[in-house]
Amino acid sequence: MGIGSESGSGSGSDDSSSSSSGGGWSSVARGVVVKTLVLIGGALLLKRLTKSTTRWDHARHVTRSLSGEKFSKDQAARDPDHYFNIRMSSCPAAEMVDGSKVLYFEQAFWRSPQKPFRQRFYMVKPCPKELKCDVEVSSYAIRDAEEYKNFCDRSKDQRPLPEEVIGDIAEHLTTVHLKRCERGKRCLYEGSTPPASFPNLWNGASYCTSELAILKNNEIHSWDRGYNDEGNQVWGPKEGPYEFKPAPASSTNDMFSSLNFPIQQSIEKRIEGSFVLQE
Repeated sequence: MGIGSESGSGSGSDDSSSSSSGGGWSSVARGVVVKTLVLIGGALLLKRLTKSTTRWDHARHVTRSLSGEKFSKDQAARDPDHYFNIRMSSCPAAEMVDGSKVLYFEQAFWRSPQKPFRQRFYMVKPCPKELKCDVEVSSYAIRDAEEYKNFCDRSKDQRPLPEEVIGDIAEHLTTVHLKRCERGKRCLYEGSTPPASFPNLWNGASYCTSELAILKNNEIHSWDRGYNDEGNQVWGPKEGPYEFKPAPASSTNDMFSSLNFPIQQSIEKRIEGSFVLQE
């Protein structure tokens, strides 16, 4: 019994040592695996963070920012003498063979969104490499604008097909070259048309200019103006750009409820006529 007991005791000690040794190697192996995964994950994260943004990434960002429903409600409430509450609506309509995105764009008075006074196609793509800019935004007239009213509000099966959209792209109107904004500025992208480069005959003008800024939270600042041969401004706001901000769906039905003032029909007509002159 004594010998058997000693023998059994010795065997248990060997098993314990073996088990302890195995546990140690298992722990070391797990540590190596964890460290390896951390290193791989860190390398992938670093690669992702340091990956340069491509020209097409910029174009996609601008396309997303331009899309959606936005209003100049805040600006109109702040300065009703110079700005109206305008609804801006834009959405993807087609894609060109070179990857350029075509957006349908319209503006209307907030009280009558079904009657847009301005309709355009926007074509968004990277700037040509020879130009010192990031994104090119060109506007075009629409061949049959009536057929596109409230395009973005319709279900997709009620919209003109992408190939029809491409066929309805008409006269080239303007091109704005956007650059990334410098650090510390409110904007993400900003740019303008070259001086006096796009003809315009509205209200005595001979040419027009456009300035565009893309801000955080998809806010858009847009400033279109027309000038005559003497360089005098004949249409467009003089105080600064229109400021369009995305509005929650719940707020679109009571757009000016907080102001609580009556607007008579005759005043509405005067405002509408005044804005169209500026347009």
